[in-house]
Amino acid sequence: MPHVTYLGFPRIGRRRELKRALESFWSGETPAAELLATATDLRHRHWNLAREAGADSVPVNDFSLYDHVLDTAVLLDAIPERYRALNATDPLAAYFAMARGVQTDTVDLPALEMTKWFDTNYHYLVPELDAQQSFAARTGKLLGEYREATAAGHTARPVILGPVSFLRLSKTTDGSDALALLPSILPVYASILQALAAEGAQWVQIDEPCLALDLDDTARAAYRTAFAALAAASGPRMLLATYFAALDDNLDLAVSLPVAGLHVDLVRAPAQLEAVASALPADRVLSAGVIDGRNIWLSDPSRVMSQLRTLASLIRDDRLWISTSCSLLHVPIDLTGEKGLRGSLRDWLSFARQKIGELRLYADGLAGDDRALTALTEQHERVAARARSSDVVRADVRSRLRQLTPQAAQRRSGYANRVVAQRERFGLPELPTTTIGSFPQTHELRKARSAHRAGKLDTASYETVLREEIERAVRFQEAIDIDVLVHGEPERNDMVEYFGEQLDGYAFTANGWVQSYGSRCVKPPVIYGDVARPEPMTVRWSAYAQSLTRRPMKGMLTGPVTMLQWSFVRDDLPREEVCQQIALALRDEVHDLEAAGIGIIQIDEPALREGLPLRRGEWASYLAWAVHAFRIAAGGVSDATQIHTHMCYSEFNDIIESVAAMDADVISIETSRSRMELLDAFTRFRYPNGIGPGVYDIHSPRVPSEEEMVFLLTRALDVLRPDQLWVNPDCGLKTRGWPEVEAALTAMVAAAARLRERVEAPA
Repeated sequence: MPHVTYLGFPRIGRRRELKRALESFWSGETPAAELLATATDLRHRHWNLAREAGADSVPVNDFSLYDHVLDTAVLLDAIPERYRALNATDPLAAYFAMARGVQTDTVDLPALEMTKWFDTNYHYLVPELDAQQSFAARTGKLLGEYREATAAGHTARPVILGPVSFLRLSKTTDGSDALALLPSILPVYASILQALAAEGAQWVQIDEPCLALDLDDTARAAYRTAFAALAAASGPRMLLATYFAALDDNLDLAVSLPVAGLHVDLVRAPAQLEAVASALPADRVLSAGVIDGRNIWLSDPSRVMSQLRTLASLIRDDRLWISTSCSLLHVPIDLTGEKGLRGSLRDWLSFARQKIGELRLYADGLAGDDRALTALTEQHERVAARARSSDVVRADVRSRLRQLTPQAAQRRSGYANRVVAQRERFGLPELPTTTIGSFPQTHELRKARSAHRAGKLDTASYETVLREEIERAVRFQEAIDIDVLVHGEPERNDMVEYFGEQLDGYAFTANGWVQSYGSRCVKPPVIYGDVARPEPMTVRWSAYAQSLTRRPMKGMLTGPVTMLQWSFVRDDLPREEVCQQIALALRDEVHDLEAAGIGIIQIDEPALREGLPLRRGEWASYLAWAVHAFRIAAGGVSDATQIHTHMCYSEFNDIIESVAAMDADVISIETSRSRMELLDAFTRFRYPNGIGPGVYDIHSPRVPSEEEMVFLLTRALDVLRPDQLWVNPDCGLKTRGWPEVEAALTAMVAAAARLRERVEAPA
């Protein structure tokens, strides 16, 4: 019978226990011992849940207090010098300093850079290396968690990020080639494998997601060198795990590496099934990722059983593992608590626990078990019922989409004409200041929202709270002299969920939480049907905020690509078509905001870069429809209406032409952690429109000084024209506290004023 397993599990807990434990520890309310006890309890709970659901083995070391790439850096002792003194006295404090930064009377350390994990909404910490980097094995966490699992009676498989992917995902601070460090890092990996073997580990899962990317000869050679060295270490049998894309032209390389097993993603790349099975040497295990680790739809047994029967005809049972396509990190933990989903929607869903149960059914069904085959027949009927449901298809939405003309994606004039009209309308100074949208969501505000949802606070009283919060935000911004204001978004729970709750075709879970980074969890909406906007979503609050001030007030929307990327998207319709449906709904909102007198409208697209396929050959198609969707949402407004967009934690070098093609009047981007390095793409391309490079890292609790911001703005002015430059934080401020926001934004306005004097001074 095939072996049932999975590549990784969500860390946060069914009720976000890890989030609460982390934030309680960070605030000083609980000691480290309590945080670590919560982590231990969650690991055991999740292993037991997986075994009860039918897993034959469990991965270990997939759990993290913050991020698995950061954990790998610590495992390899790749700790930047600035954190070493703290690490020597308090390793846990140093770990969180690398993740979040730290600022006390005696210590002031900025965090490591953070960026997206391939094309997901998970963020990882970017390791910092240099040409003289040394490595050493710090195996305490890895071996400790393996011992925990085996002592509890589990068949455990340690998981580590492989050496080539680790180096490729890192950055060097001196411009050197990270892969040149391979000879230095491989002996450390070898010693780690030997330590695992000494503990009795039979298998080790080595994640090499970069093996599914476009590789040059240097990278291919690095893989050969790396795995030859690891095979020589006489460690556990190695399962080489790839995911998120097909191996394609890297297949020959993958099957040539001296490993005992290969995992492939047969959800994202089902067409590679027969090629992989045929190319795999006869003595290797094939781990078939047949259940989607990134989406929440119940799998179709007709598809999966067809794949498995094909595999069974090519591979012996003892060499076939049945698994998830990737780690289950990207889906919620358990569906059993979801009692409030509409209609039959709950019958169509599968979370982490249920996905492992599905794997068990498929393995048993493949072995001819009657109970499993009956259950799979019933599952197929539920999947078929979804396709027939009247809740899924709307004729009016599809008709409107068919009638779209090319003009729908156009502004009335080019940027050169628009910028003149906008300067005349708003009269903003050089280096105008603004923020990205949200202001701190206080405990009192969250408490009021929770009470309103629970029916304990009536709507009139709740809206009074919201009006007071909006006025507080407006008056604060006026007091410190910000030029373009925002209303602070106190009415919004999440930048995607808030809109999804007001759109047809969306549904919401009660506990469908997934980790974005650290303790930051999101509850992605479920797009189950055609999307339409029944009525305006933001106009009332934006208009109210504008009535409080003579300064321009931005209307704030989440863009169509981000609404798509940060949702669990239906799998019965092309993503391009779903995105255009969302774009049309947002277009209606943009025009209603404009009609209500809102002259500046920000359509955030932080997920545009995230959505890029892993292979460059597929980029052009994706970027064409993604940019088109944004332009549909922004199209048709007057020249004097200024369209902003915001993107964060993205590398723009490869897509700068597409960013320019969006034709937003102003784009704001994250640059503070990278010290303005991300501006390079905009300068080499000579990006013509307005740019707001962030000067305040809002993902860290530290407050940057005015001098730091002056330094960053000076660097920006080295490469940007003064008439292009806007001054703003990296991202929204909802996760920060008011005292730090007040201090940081006051410093930001002062820094802008100092730079403004320089650029306005006569030559």
